[in-house]
Amino acid sequence: MEAFVHHLLFGIYPYIALGVLAIGSIIRFDREPYSWRSGSSQLLRRKQLIWGSVLFHIGVLFVFFGHLVGLLTPIALFDALGISHGAKQLLAIIAGGIAGVMAIIGATLLIHRRFFDPRVRAASNVSDNMIILILWVQLALGLATIPLSAGHLDGHEMVKFMSWAQGIFTFRSDAASSIADVHIIFKLHLFLGLTILLIFPFTRLVHMLSAPVRYLWRGGYQIVRSRRNLSHG
Repeated sequence: MEAFVHHLLFGIYPYIALGVLAIGSIIRFDREPYSWRSGSSQLLRRKQLIWGSVLFHIGVLFVFFGHLVGLLTPIALFDALGISHGAKQLLAIIAGGIAGVMAIIGATLLIHRRFFDPRVRAASNVSDNMIILILWVQLALGLATIPLSAGHLDGHEMVKFMSWAQGIFTFRSDAASSIADVHIIFKLHLFLGLTILLIFPFTRLVHMLSAPVRYLWRGGYQIVRSRRNLSHG
């Protein structure tokens, strides 16, 4: 039973999450293009928003692309470049740790602003509140893996996650077996990461997929009030 649940979570669930991410994002962009944005409350507690947003976004971007490159780069390429598994893991711990701390500090500032400022709280919705809390938990789980990774500086544990990720993208049926014996914190981190991909198309996170330059030429709904209407208002 345990083996079945493990395969379900890490052998099948990744395809469900990635499928919903891709199809859901396309459908949302096609059917609800004007919801393809992040909500704004930038006029409220602006200084805290700037600090929190900058730290959070820089940290998350480094973490995301670090995971992407680290997990999906073929192991043979690192071997060919003479980069040992231990050196790669140490780099991941240091760089990922710094980026993760930046991101979680930023997320904490954003959460404090969102939940403890009555005006910002009133302008927030359930989806906004939920996603920032989920991201905070995910960052905390990621940081919690650092002491565990530090105990395996030979890089052996890291190779397991690379084999799993690359196995998923190459449709290996036994990909989940690569991480069968890793610590539960790693599994929680992976599961929550997949869940974030699953809910991604239904949240404000979709704005990460597009640059704002498109708004320069995209037509949009616009409310125009004449001087006469303003004088009667």
